[in-house]
Amino acid sequence: MNYPSFKPVKAIHLLILTMIINMSVMAQKPEIIPLEDFFKNPERTSYNISPDGKYISFMAPYESRMNIFVQKIGSEKVSRLTSETKRDIAGYYWANNTRLLYINDNGGDENFALFGVDVNGKNEKCLTCFENVRTQIIDDLEDQPDFVIVGLNKRNAMVFDPYRLNINTGDMVMLAENPGNIQGWMTDHDGKLRVAMAIVDGVNTQLLFRDNEEEEFRPILTTSFKESMSPQFFTFDNKKLYATSNLNRDKSAAVVFDPVTATETEMLYENDSYDVSSISYSRKRKVITSASFTSWKRERNFFDETSKKLYERLESELKGYEISISASDKAEENFIIRTYSDRSLGSYYFFDLKKDKLTKIQEVSPWIDENQMAEIKPIQYRSRDGLIIHGYLTLPKGVEPKNLPVVINPHGGPWARDNWGFNPEVQFLANRGFAVLQMNFRGSTGYGKAFWEASFKQWGLTMQNDITDGVYWLIEQGIADKDNIAIYGASYGGYATLQGMVVTPTLYAAGVDYVGVSNLFTFMQTIPPYWKPLLDMMYEMVGNPETDKAQFEATSPAMNAHRIMAPLFVAQGAKDPRVNIAESDQIVEAMRKRGVEVEYMVKDNEGHGFRNEENRFDFYRAMEKFLAKHLLD
Repeated sequence: MNYPSFKPVKAIHLLILTMIINMSVMAQKPEIIPLEDFFKNPERTSYNISPDGKYISFMAPYESRMNIFVQKIGSEKVSRLTSETKRDIAGYYWANNTRLLYINDNGGDENFALFGVDVNGKNEKCLTCFENVRTQIIDDLEDQPDFVIVGLNKRNAMVFDPYRLNINTGDMVMLAENPGNIQGWMTDHDGKLRVAMAIVDGVNTQLLFRDNEEEEFRPILTTSFKESMSPQFFTFDNKKLYATSNLNRDKSAAVVFDPVTATETEMLYENDSYDVSSISYSRKRKVITSASFTSWKRERNFFDETSKKLYERLESELKGYEISISASDKAEENFIIRTYSDRSLGSYYFFDLKKDKLTKIQEVSPWIDENQMAEIKPIQYRSRDGLIIHGYLTLPKGVEPKNLPVVINPHGGPWARDNWGFNPEVQFLANRGFAVLQMNFRGSTGYGKAFWEASFKQWGLTMQNDITDGVYWLIEQGIADKDNIAIYGASYGGYATLQGMVVTPTLYAAGVDYVGVSNLFTFMQTIPPYWKPLLDMMYEMVGNPETDKAQFEATSPAMNAHRIMAPLFVAQGAKDPRVNIAESDQIVEAMRKRGVEVEYMVKDNEGHGFRNEENRFDFYRAMEKFLAKHLLD
């Protein structure tokens, strides 16, 4: 087979090749680590701290499900607050000093409900348990300890209305009725609902504003959805907005936006190469602290000397790890610090600012020896039409980086991105002897407006070429054994897996499709109801099943399964609301009709990805056996 040649990005190629050679010298091949060590629930994770700084909380397994525990600071006694046995709790936070709120769904249907429980384990109550209704948190109302603002689609399944909810009784009052086009709401620092983000004419976004809750919302800015002016929070006088914006520029920047004049009045920070993704602030000191963006790692631009010195202080003691402040008390005197790296899920620390004391609380997965894990390195290559594609390459430890079996791992989304950090799937595959290539193909977020728009109506086309070109690049480097390459992905990554096996049928020796789209026609027909207001946008981004019928037929793997030559393994959650089980059923049926080998795993109590521990074990155990059979035997 002839592979296209590429002009190397010289500096990065030299760096990568030098790194690869150095990594392989005197490396010892690690022992095979039990599969369960990569995918079992953490020992303790999701640490948080009560607003008054008296308690820390965390999630830990109880009967194989992640539940909430609390511990008084200075005490060894730990109390379990929840007893979920069907499904891991999806997330939680402190509502006030004595009550915590958490969310959960039913078997992966993503109709999340909000629950409350007191710090002593009493008064546990479901606050938003309505059939086929999804709960969103709009504002935790930190200064109103008995209330929270939530969004519910109970009146109309397609849209979310905002309610002020009493977290003790469950009583609620609707604050505004969604006219049918509002996709998001925002409050000021006093908890007043004053900003709304809407869709108009199907493909334009509109920012609405009001000076107080007695007024009607008025539109102040309308733009194409291809542009973004995304409010983050109000200025501290509640008059203007801190926002990320790519209006009249390619990369999103941190700005101040004046709703009276509907203009950006101040540029806070911009980066020439990457989008600013968020802005942080100190509620106590009423200052913005930093703007974050992701190059190959997360980076911060500090606005505030106090915050900069705090991070420098932490980094001096936690060298070699990425650091984030995951929680603090209301006084901002006690902090929960989280560390991680590409080879470790990291640890949690307690930092006492007054005492300047950092204390380790817990390793997330103490059974993982980071010295046995592989390094994840940034790479880049050029696509056949000249775009620079960034990605990550992981090489198995202890083997020469030549002619290796490889797993190509495109991410889901597709309008998301891969990041540097500990990835249990990648480490598991590397431990089994596979090199793993992840790429942020066109459409991946963080690289600017033009790179994102280059993906529009390119599912299975140039987006797929970016993935294929990464495979060719890896072969040209001599790293990949061209006869032993598999492709594996979830969601859009599952679609890319199937499409890759269709358009380049001899390139892959096997494929693993995890909750992936197989038919663009049926996918667009079965989206959740709350996605339907976005349908016109999806028509522009993915395609219209009526006007782009020929393209959909050509880029729907289930309709072209006759071209697939390699064996396939498909996994699906029966309750998946995003990628309906019919997507997996279609490709499996098409393959089996032709007599091509296909393994199919369906979990009845899962949705878009397997959250229950035993289901994860089953999936990765089957994947390991499948890949070993087709790439290693």
